[in-house]
Amino acid sequence: MWSDFSYSGRSIRCRITDRRPFIRGRVIDLSVSAARCVGMMASGVVRVSLE
Repeated sequence: MWSDFSYSGRSIRCRITDRRPFIRGRVIDLSVSAARCVGMMASGVVRVSLE
């Protein structure tokens, strides 16, 4: 499964390999390198929608 992820004006296409994060209420974990690419390292958690 692939997902297009946008944050703060930057976009990246990510391959979703695992949909079971270890924290309740979260849907996916973004890799560190993908989080760096879109500039969300400081915020850590963001709201997303999957289709």
